[in-house]
Amino acid sequence: MIEGMAERVIAACDGASKGNPGPAGWGWVIADESGAPGRWEAGPLGTATNNVAELTALERLLTAVGPDVPLEVRMDSQYAMKAVTTWLPGWKRKGWKTAAGKPVANQELVVRIDALLAGRDVKFEYVPAHQVGGDVLNDFADRAASQAATEQQAAGSEHGSPQPPPAAVPARRAAPKSAGARSAGASAAGASKRRGAGSGRTLKAKFPGRCRCGRSYTAGETIAKNSEGWGHPACRTAAGEG
Repeated sequence: MIEGMAERVIAACDGASKGNPGPAGWGWVIADESGAPGRWEAGPLGTATNNVAELTALERLLTAVGPDVPLEVRMDSQYAMKAVTTWLPGWKRKGWKTAAGKPVANQELVVRIDALLAGRDVKFEYVPAHQVGGDVLNDFADRAASQAATEQQAAGSEHGSPQPPPAAVPARRAAPKSAGARSAGASAAGASKRRGAGSGRTLKAKFPGRCRCGRSYTAGETIAKNSEGWGHPACRTAAGEG
């Protein structure tokens, strides 16, 4: 546990669910003295919703940091942040009922977080997710949670784990062909490839990724195929592939 520090600690936490509900995981990271990702931890949740994963990530972060340490928590989940700041007081007054009179979802997690927040100096900061040049701590926590959801294994700096990998952009691959088919269709395949390269075909990215030029692109941004995968259409043209 981190404790005994006077300065405000900057941290981020995030959750992930592959299916919502589906395989889920949580992750948090604390900035080092330079503001870069330092100590971190991530873990699996089995099958859970994204909201459960988000709240669990916050609970684990608050547990890992001493109650006497001023803390700034960066999150990209409006639900988790509002649940423990804006909505929580009203839920408690109403006996853990919503404004519609229904039981509060994920009440056990919210109650534990409420207890962990009692008497603490915690500042919450909303940061948009998956932004080019966005918050590096939030991006790290997002990748750590996603890896834990996919692999269903604990990881972190105290485990000696490598940092979570960048978000992968799925590439479309053709089905493998036999040697005879490859030989017989070599000329046709070459012509088709040239036509595809010159067609300038683009699509909207389903996931954020990184172009071969080194700059990132966001989900929803227009991208084009190049010899090394997907990236900015302008980079493909500049390389003589468009």
